[in-house]
Amino acid sequence: MAELSWAGGQITTRAHCVLAPNPGPMTLDGTNTWVLLEPGSTEAIVIDPGPLDEGHLQRVCRVVADAGARVTHTILTHGHHDHAEAAPRFAELTGAPTRAVGRGHDDLADGDLITAGGLEIRVVATPGHTSDSVSFALAADHTLLTGDTVLGRGTTVVAHPDGELTAYLASLEKLANLTGNGEVTSILPGHGPVVSDAAAMVAFYRTHRRERLEQVRQALRDGAAQESDPVEGVLTRVYADVPPAVWPAARMSIRAQLDYLGV
Repeated sequence: MAELSWAGGQITTRAHCVLAPNPGPMTLDGTNTWVLLEPGSTEAIVIDPGPLDEGHLQRVCRVVADAGARVTHTILTHGHHDHAEAAPRFAELTGAPTRAVGRGHDDLADGDLITAGGLEIRVVATPGHTSDSVSFALAADHTLLTGDTVLGRGTTVVAHPDGELTAYLASLEKLANLTGNGEVTSILPGHGPVVSDAAAMVAFYRTHRRERLEQVRQALRDGAAQESDPVEGVLTRVYADVPPAVWPAARMSIRAQLDYLGV
């Protein structure tokens, strides 16, 4: 059955998605830029302004203006260009400060509360995809904005060498606790559609990682460990059904898995 396309829009009472025009094998339908706004408030938070595309940034500004609000905070889930490249230009357009982990910011920490006009989000450190990856819990909507830690479709890459599998598995365990206790019921991802059953998706991600690690172990036993480049040996054995367009990402994940296994 064909996958339904994702176009963003008003998703929850407080969250509106503006989809960036950068679809691709790694970005799915494009980058999700999230506008968060308490009903009736004049202060908005924007998460991940996305790639440097003037038309996209103008659309984000228009969503905020149409709600009678202004941007008071711009926040990054991580520093990859498809999420963060436009941050300097967006700061020029809005006058709002940019907050992130590292890369000249380093002003977000696990558990921090960010408020704007009655809206409150909590920082949830979720390193692994990258070392600076964070998610944001929007308790009023029982949602979690995950950036690339959990996607709306498929699975994400552990972007070696900055990404690291031990950290990623720990982040998934943290998300399992959040989704298991009912605090988070849906996920607003950095790419792809909203995940309506957060607990099921996080469980799928954890199972996928366990199964993939076992496949890598088997590939190493089957001879990949003896090849001149074990990464390529694993790629041909485990990722043969993966489209060539995503092989570069697969290689990063394989390297992260080999590091995790001590190879």
